[in-house]
Amino acid sequence: MTRDERLAYLEAESKKRILILDGAMGTMIQRYSLTEKDYRGERFADWGQDLKGNNDLLSLTKPEVIKTIHREYLEAGADILGTNTFSSTTIAQADYAMEELAYEMNVESAKIAREAADEMSAQTPDRPRLVAGAMGPTNRTCSISPDVNDPGFRNVTFDALRIAYKSAAKGLLDGGADVLIVETIFDTLNAKAALFAIEELFDEQGWRVPIMISGTLTDASGRTLSGQTAEAFWNSVRHVNPFSVGLNCALGADLMRPHIAALSQVAEVRVSTYPNAGLPNEMGGYDETPQDMAEALKEWAESGLINIVGGCCGTSPAHIKIIAEAVAGIEPRKVPELDVQMRLSGLEPFNVAS
Repeated sequence: MTRDERLAYLEAESKKRILILDGAMGTMIQRYSLTEKDYRGERFADWGQDLKGNNDLLSLTKPEVIKTIHREYLEAGADILGTNTFSSTTIAQADYAMEELAYEMNVESAKIAREAADEMSAQTPDRPRLVAGAMGPTNRTCSISPDVNDPGFRNVTFDALRIAYKSAAKGLLDGGADVLIVETIFDTLNAKAALFAIEELFDEQGWRVPIMISGTLTDASGRTLSGQTAEAFWNSVRHVNPFSVGLNCALGADLMRPHIAALSQVAEVRVSTYPNAGLPNEMGGYDETPQDMAEALKEWAESGLINIVGGCCGTSPAHIKIIAEAVAGIEPRKVPELDVQMRLSGLEPFNVAS
């Protein structure tokens, strides 16, 4: 099946049922208890600094581990796989002096997910699986100073982000991703750099794929790290007409619900959600069980809040399996038709009716 055929299926199927995203990658990698030697492999055995913790590198040194994780999520019921590329930008990989490998990481990670998705699709040709090229926030913020003594200082520029994101997006598409997902957005300016880069790439290559956007509200206040509410965030990015907008990470389902409810009222596109398995405990783990999450997300679905659902930090194939079962048969949220308004934003939305 071609990419265009898969995307036509995605468009049609999203109108019939709630689509299922996969769950956390890091949680699953931790279960393998990989060593520094595992991360290095033969290729990077003599690398000049520690590499353990650079999970995206495993797409090059332990591809069988990443593919196995993808396969487990597919078997649990995922329709869409996120690639193992949360930190696969030149900016994030600078921590490991691996900037030059970022493009390759994106290509290879997309290929691994593509292979796993295609193998599952061959078993169920009436239900093809798709690959979402994951583009994380990087470890720098374009609108906030990292130095409390110098509020005007920035450790990254918009253009630097744009260049890094453009390379990442190209690698993901070259590797076979069906859609691009700009995710875990804590700084809207970073996201706008990613979206600008993606649109620039689309213009250059003469074809495009759907874009998914997923923000992160850093605490129960309901704001991103750069200060925006969910509606203000949506006003800031709605111009790209994404396939979906939503929230992920930071919060568990209970704390995220009111913000998803608010977003579902104002977004004229599909709404996605993939919360954490609760908040981290004292040991850094996550305690919300698959049944806990499934019960919460089923209520969201029954309330007409969501179109796409999955899991973030702390979730596993067990979570995704029960979530998928819980929302099966529930109609997806109806995308609203809203009055035409000028929709602006600062930290708060500013809507002006005609």
